[in-house]
Amino acid sequence: MGRDDARRYDLQRRQELSLDHRWSRRDRGLIKDPHEPVRATVDDGGFDPPHNDAITWHHLLQQTSEWEGVLWDKPDAIDRNRSAGGRPSGAPKGSHRDLRRPGEFWEYNDVRVNRLSLALLRLWRRPLPEVFRELVMDPIGASPGWEWHGYRNSYVAIDGRQMQSVSGGGHWGGGVFISARDQARIGLMLLRRGLWGSRRLLSETWIDRMLQPCPLYANYGYLWWLNTGRALYPSASEASYYARGAGGNLTWVDPANDIVGVLRWTDPAAMDGVMKLATAAVGS
Repeated sequence: MGRDDARRYDLQRRQELSLDHRWSRRDRGLIKDPHEPVRATVDDGGFDPPHNDAITWHHLLQQTSEWEGVLWDKPDAIDRNRSAGGRPSGAPKGSHRDLRRPGEFWEYNDVRVNRLSLALLRLWRRPLPEVFRELVMDPIGASPGWEWHGYRNSYVAIDGRQMQSVSGGGHWGGGVFISARDQARIGLMLLRRGLWGSRRLLSETWIDRMLQPCPLYANYGYLWWLNTGRALYPSASEASYYARGAGGNLTWVDPANDIVGVLRWTDPAAMDGVMKLATAAVGS
């Protein structure tokens, strides 16, 4: 690299860092601090004392909230003692478990994911599919046919408008309906650290937070699965992270090898072998 090229690269990088600093500092300002109690900005009765008032956005995003209540006719207890991500449960799913304080216990619980979705809806005051389409899916050139649904009873009135609170997954219906191509485009945006071309869609600060292992379960970050210690998939790099769904559906992002992979309706037992072959092919 010549001196002039180096200067141009240095100037471009400083401009990128300056831009990301502004995004990192403010993003859109809706969540000022992930460790702030949700109740500070969402006061709908779902985060009242004596237990739920201590829940932060960080807790909800890391699945450590221990939120207690009923949402869309489903109690949080329906998903207590749930085994997920290869982490066994000590009791049958849906059986009683005494709650811990928020931040003291990790458990994958779709009722609590849906409570996060409702909190974000109240924060944005816009349907989340509209927000996702405008800020992510349209900029990355996603197909127009993707859909995101909630349940038949998951509607709330905000500013005089009926809005559906969408679900985090298809556990009880609803969820995202999306093509493998669109999954790969989302993965590519994340692989590029929030950039699509020259346009920043997501700050690097939030990506770093997303990939920070939960102290209570190192293979989970902010709603994404991590491969810390190669515990989930031994043949993939430790830098890999995943969106994992029931039925053998997976988006795999591997920054170490510049890989984005999408697996659909794949035998979970075969996934590690696919990653082994893909990693070897890239390295060959």
